[in-house]
Amino acid sequence: MDIISLILFPFKWVLEAILVLFHSLFTTIGLNADAGVTWVLSIIGLVLVVRAALIPLFVKQIRSQRAMYVLQPDLQKLQKKYKGRKDRDSRERMAKEQMELYKKHGSSPFASCLPLIAQMPVFFSLYATLTEAQNSKPGVGLLSKELSVSFANADFVGARLSETFLSGASVSAQILAGVMIVLMSASQFITQKQIMAKNQNPDVQNSQFVQTQKILLYVFPLIFLVTGLAFPLGVLIYWTVSNFWTMGQQFFVIRRMPTPGSIAHKEREARLVKKGKIKIEEPTVTEQDEEKPTQRVQPVSKARAKKKPKGKK
Repeated sequence: MDIISLILFPFKWVLEAILVLFHSLFTTIGLNADAGVTWVLSIIGLVLVVRAALIPLFVKQIRSQRAMYVLQPDLQKLQKKYKGRKDRDSRERMAKEQMELYKKHGSSPFASCLPLIAQMPVFFSLYATLTEAQNSKPGVGLLSKELSVSFANADFVGARLSETFLSGASVSAQILAGVMIVLMSASQFITQKQIMAKNQNPDVQNSQFVQTQKILLYVFPLIFLVTGLAFPLGVLIYWTVSNFWTMGQQFFVIRRMPTPGSIAHKEREARLVKKGKIKIEEPTVTEQDEEKPTQRVQPVSKARAKKKPKGKK
């Protein structure tokens, strides 16, 4: 057993156990054990369990992202302070002060990648499971050889779950794979786009962090679009459903916990004001600020202005 297989072993075992558990559940309620819809529902059940388990990481990711947006003005000041200084001492001081900023705001540039990184073992385990199933190999745990063959050969709308877009033996497999790839890439793009459009403070639009986010807006969907051509349909279904979960989860978080100063934050405050949950404080007027009533000054003609008042010489 190589090092990668050794690392993936526990993930594959748990993954197979969840998959087989849902398969047994759907078979018990009357679905055909070898039907594609049974295995697709099992994959969806697997997504729900995995993504629910990742919610704590997702919450940490959201908090870290918000903190990253909040600290951008301070980070820009720091970059401006050390602009043009390329000596070793300046670089070390800048790195130290930058880490202090991250620590102060409770953020990290790597925290936003945690959910994606955490899913990688699951993704590769699922890919390995389907690859082994294509060769009629049993899994490492509860996925027996019989179940593995059933999974690989399960027919879903005319396509086997082990087929890919490139190796699809039928037009149905290529069409289904193509639709899954487009949906997977589009959902990834929309998820990142709604962050860029509504959950960013306009004051930090030109920061390096935001510029990196703009690049990733197009890079990740492109990666899914290219690599998805070689993914088995079972993996594509898992990843597409997972991306839709992320999109819905992101929409909920942006609506309920927006970044301060962002468009989403202003929209949330407007909704709360409309519902009467918060009130806009009106400036209080003190007695000194109140305008004293004044009498209207009548215009004086030139003749009256020149006329001296009585009693005066």
